[in-house]
Parts: sequence; C-alpha cells; structure tokens
Amino acid sequence: MTQAIQPQQRGILLSESALHQVKSLRDKQGTDFCLRVGVRQGGCSGMSYMMDFEDTSKITPQDEVFDYDGFKIVSDRKSLLYLYGLMLDYSDAMIGGGFQFTNPNANQTCGCGKSFGV
Repeated sequence: MTQAIQPQQRGILLSESALHQVKSLRDKQGTDFCLRVGVRQGGCSGMSYMMDFEDTSKITPQDEVFDYDGFKIVSDRKSLLYLYGLMLDYSDAMIGGGFQFTNPNANQTCGCGKSFGV
C-alpha cells in the first residue's frame, strides 16, 4: 500500500496513486467532477462500496467533503459512519489491480474486496 495524503479533516484517506488515477480519469471527462464514495446494502459480505464521479453542483450541506489539492471526495454522513478512516488506494498491477478499499471498520471482507460487513 502506498503512503496516504493527509487531508485537513481525516475521514477518507487517499493514496498518492489513487489521487493521480482519479484526477487522470476526471481530466479525461473534461469536467470538474468530484468523487462520491458511499455504501449500500448488498454484496457477499452485507454492504458494498459505491464510488462514482459526480458533478460538484450535487454536493449538499449533508455531505462531508474532503479536499485533496483541489480534488474533492464526497460522502454522505450515513455512509461515513461505515467509512471513517477508509484508505482508498490504486494499483495498476495486471492481477489484482484497480481501486482497493482498506476499511478499519470492517470485521469481514469478501475475497474481491468490494463488499464488507460490520
């Protein structure tokens, strides 16, 4: 795992490689998107991670916003109860590459790493 970039508020941590990847993906879209991270019921361990780009105009007062050098990560407060301290990393390895979630609140995680249980 790579070193985390520390935001001013510590809620969702982002590695340098993950920040580089999301900025690159955003730049390809050509729009100033933020990254929304959340959870929903489902997945093989009970809850699954959600992650998608979203227009910054959709950020609400009920959202928590974490700024990484001008790139915003957004999470609703209910999801943040399950995600607080989450480390989002990225690997470009051919096997096992992609975004990886390390969640200190999870007491079980599925083999693919996309769902968890508390």
